[in-house]
Amino acid sequence: MLGNLKRQALGCSLRKKKREDAGWGLSRRDKTKCILEGIAIMLLFSWFFYHSFLALPFLIPVYLMYQKERGKFLCKKRKKETAIQFKDAIMAVSVSQKAGYSVENAFKQSYSDMILLYGKESVICKEWNVIISGLKNNVPVEKLLHDFGKRSGVEDVIEFAQIFSIAKRRGGNLTEMIERSAAIIEEKVEIEKEIQVIISARHMEQKIMNMVPFGILLYVGAASKGFFHVLYKNAAGVMIMTVCLLIYLGAVYLSSKIVDIEV
Repeated sequence: MLGNLKRQALGCSLRKKKREDAGWGLSRRDKTKCILEGIAIMLLFSWFFYHSFLALPFLIPVYLMYQKERGKFLCKKRKKETAIQFKDAIMAVSVSQKAGYSVENAFKQSYSDMILLYGKESVICKEWNVIISGLKNNVPVEKLLHDFGKRSGVEDVIEFAQIFSIAKRRGGNLTEMIERSAAIIEEKVEIEKEIQVIISARHMEQKIMNMVPFGILLYVGAASKGFFHVLYKNAAGVMIMTVCLLIYLGAVYLSSKIVDIEV
């Protein structure tokens, strides 16, 4: 009994360590990039809308809003990439099962395939390593999959873990279930890719339109020097430019939601 307790404690510590390594928050590189981009946006707005860097403290809400939205975008992007990698991983598990491996050994065998496809530092390899470490410590594979889904928040992983758990508990055909699940996820991924191709032009248009106001200000300011001076260095001008800034931010937010299509 003492040996079992030691194995359980070791398994918990390994899983905890691997979860920390998988790091489902933003990476340090992404965080640094977001901070620098936020600062650049504050400098851009303070100059174009107020012609004074003294406005920087008042633009902190804009900085915080950008950090929040950018963080959501990066997390969503990572989830999409993980869903694609997970689809390939369970397809590799299905192939290994057809070759005669048990479910547990099929998961172990598919790890080497994922290394060849995505490299050891990829999300799926880190998570698959967690699953393999758990299997070595006699943790049920359905629990490991459930933890993966809960930790990542990827809908495909969560649904697969639930179906896998039910099929294994009721003695279903796991090989057929895994193959069918992989096919469904692949179809979903393909549909999402097609949608992204269709709206890619709209994404480009959105980015161009976001920069148009700054282009207009640069052009008019260069062609007619002093034309906008009445809007700066006075209370009325500051109020007008603040309203323009709020309208611009609202338009950017609305346009980003319009082209953001979920499958």
